[in-house]
Amino acid sequence: MIKRDYYLNQLIKLKDQKVIKVITGIRRSGKSTLLALFRDELKTMGIKSAQIQSFNFEEESNVELRDWRALHQRIAQKLVPDAMNYIFLDEIQKVEHFEEAVDSLFVKENVDLYITGSNAFLLSGELATYLTGRYISIHMLPFSFAEYREANSEEMDENKLFMDYLNSSSFPEAVNLSNVDAKLVHNYLKDLYDTIINKDIATRFEIRNQPEFLRVAKYLFANIGNPTSARTVANVLNGANGNMAHNTVVRYMDYLSQSYLLYPVSRYDVKGKKLLTTNDKYYAVDLGLRQMLLNSSLESDLGHKLENIVYLELLKRNEGEIMVGKADESEVDFIVQKPGGERVYYQVAYHITSEEILQREIRPFVKIRDNYPKILLTLDMVNEEYSGIQKVNLVKWLLGK
Repeated sequence: MIKRDYYLNQLIKLKDQKVIKVITGIRRSGKSTLLALFRDELKTMGIKSAQIQSFNFEEESNVELRDWRALHQRIAQKLVPDAMNYIFLDEIQKVEHFEEAVDSLFVKENVDLYITGSNAFLLSGELATYLTGRYISIHMLPFSFAEYREANSEEMDENKLFMDYLNSSSFPEAVNLSNVDAKLVHNYLKDLYDTIINKDIATRFEIRNQPEFLRVAKYLFANIGNPTSARTVANVLNGANGNMAHNTVVRYMDYLSQSYLLYPVSRYDVKGKKLLTTNDKYYAVDLGLRQMLLNSSLESDLGHKLENIVYLELLKRNEGEIMVGKADESEVDFIVQKPGGERVYYQVAYHITSEEILQREIRPFVKIRDNYPKILLTLDMVNEEYSGIQKVNLVKWLLGK
């Protein structure tokens, strides 16, 4: 089992802090496994089993606890007095009026609460309303490249493994299945996608025209890394005879973001110092899921796939707000705006094989007149510096080297 140390260490730091810990993320990204790892960690710290209560509300044995009063009563009865109690509520969205139980438990001085759920809307907009100022979220993603390498420890060539990572799924179970049969991975991803589309989105938001919704989803997956607007999507998909409304596409795009299938990234005017309100870029939560959906050539769209991987890594590292930079007519792939005002600029390229390509890739950096770090990530093996711009090997950067 991959320990997911990055996320586990966050939970360890937050242990006993008076905030509710909410683990969010797409289905099957490893949220339940993370809680199991943390429970084991608690026991190594000397926490007794009686102080730990854990409930997964997708399990049949916990169906009767989907009533918040029954859940609260069960937990309250088993609390160990004069000791901290660690309460794990997995797939909390299954519990009707769950916030009532959470509120009542939170006010107890000897309760430390940990929550997960798959419905992104429930654990973002709604939860923020219910638990304002009382929770902190930890957002989980499928395996990073470092975790993917750990799961494939027999493959020692990092660069070869990275090329596999470009088109393979990094969902933990998909990685396990890939060691058995690639066809199993395809079926697993198809079922996962169908579940998210039909259960988390279509049913929740009462989507009546599912074929239309699926076309929007497929379009966004196909166009990762490209500036995208709802109007553009509607115009392309409508063609000559379509009647998909602009507002409908806006809603569909929002649903896909709320489910964590796709992540929108806003564009930022570096010189004007303002966010732009149109043409966000979208990135996929998993390139293997995208490959299953599109069935495209493995060699196609390498530039945008590299961008996608860099975006997910920046999202996991959680060092600040991530934006796409606009500098005059040039574009910086990513800006990370850190707390306190510092920034880091990132440009992503496959290989720098000529002076012309180099100048094209660093041109956006040259237009930005500040002294914040500017990093060009490529698959070139040699790291170099050009007038303060650092060219760094992408694979080594992903591995933290």
